[in-house]
Amino acid sequence: MRILRSCITCTFFVLLLWVSSVSVAAQQAPKLDNADLDHVHVMLRQAYKDVKKNYYDPQFHDVDLDATYREYDTKLNSAHTMGESFRIIAAFLSHLHDSHVFFIPPSPVNRSVIGFHMEMVGDNCFITRVRPKTDANTKLHVGDRVLALDGYNVGRQDFSDLQYFLNVLAPASTEQLNVSDTSGVQRQELVHASYHSGKAVLDITGTGSSDNDLWNLIRQGEDDAYNSRDRIAAIGDVIVWKIPRFYIDPTHTNSVFSTAKNHKTLILDLRGNPGGSIETLKEVLSHLFDREVKLGDRISRKESKPEIAKGSRDAFTGKLIVLIDSQSASAAEILARVVQIEHRGTVIGDRSEGAVMEALHYPESIGTDTRIFYGFSITSANLIMTDGKSLEGTGVTPDEIMLLTASDLTESRDSVLSHAIELGGASISPSDAGKLFPFNWPDI
Repeated sequence: MRILRSCITCTFFVLLLWVSSVSVAAQQAPKLDNADLDHVHVMLRQAYKDVKKNYYDPQFHDVDLDATYREYDTKLNSAHTMGESFRIIAAFLSHLHDSHVFFIPPSPVNRSVIGFHMEMVGDNCFITRVRPKTDANTKLHVGDRVLALDGYNVGRQDFSDLQYFLNVLAPASTEQLNVSDTSGVQRQELVHASYHSGKAVLDITGTGSSDNDLWNLIRQGEDDAYNSRDRIAAIGDVIVWKIPRFYIDPTHTNSVFSTAKNHKTLILDLRGNPGGSIETLKEVLSHLFDREVKLGDRISRKESKPEIAKGSRDAFTGKLIVLIDSQSASAAEILARVVQIEHRGTVIGDRSEGAVMEALHYPESIGTDTRIFYGFSITSANLIMTDGKSLEGTGVTPDEIMLLTASDLTESRDSVLSHAIELGGASISPSDAGKLFPFNWPDI
């Protein structure tokens, strides 16, 4: 399966800053033992080999991959902790400046869950969700504007880098936030993460006393599927299809469009959608056009060929509105841009992320009886749209820019969706629109 997805990677500048800014505690901590050091050298070597063999641009954007690998292999020898070594591996990959090339480190045994979500809305960062029964819930409020996090200014250009660092490479036990409330009053909060211990070794054979390990993994997968499920809501002659990611069974897609044909307007809500399968993307597009539609030219290492959505004689022909935001990425961005280029509908919301490449996941592991699992995402192709441009690094600018306000967030109002429904010929208040698709926190 070919994947178009948003994969947060760190820019060289930001990661180099973090890699070089080793805390006093880290400097005083004992160095990795020889076995651990051997493991991280193997991981870096595998990153180099996977990129060398599979990256779509054989010139690596003019990066001297061999010299860069040697440089970072040497850096690993001075790493004090496993976390520091992971940041060095991620920094090596960041030289490609590619949103879909990144390191997936081994899952930590013990997890720190910080208890809040933040998102970019326009050029400002806001707290958008706070998990109940956490320290964050006592100190932060939805609608707070985030001015700085752990001393770093929070801006749109490096927001995904910051998220990758905090959530993947170096989850912390505390985060210091400088925030401003809806009235403009600033304050500083130290938020403690909730700590969840795990098992260093999982037995997934499903036998004997280890049976719980396997079933816990299955339940986690089921919870993830439930929380990322697509949903529909009908308001008069308007149907809203909320698509959290592009992994949808074609039979279900057919069913949704059969329902949509009974309405005059279809709203595709792609806000927060990080992408997914290109097959799903083309399946959805085929129901929006009664003819073949070219998405663009797929540029891979070996060839360039057109990417085509077939279209359908029974396609939905009503009014189409697409909603995007700063977290709409990859396949979600491509759909929005195709709708614009083909003059098929109206795109409303915030500028999308600009993380649009096709990538493959390369799972790796170290060990024999006991294995350490990690992996890499490596870009296999770029897509040049029919206007001759790539969306990578630029994103999609909506036909109508409309942003949620801090007050909207605080009051759980969705003024963007309410406005889109009104354009579609129906009516719903921003407060009621905000209740259409309630958010579910995943189990910890």
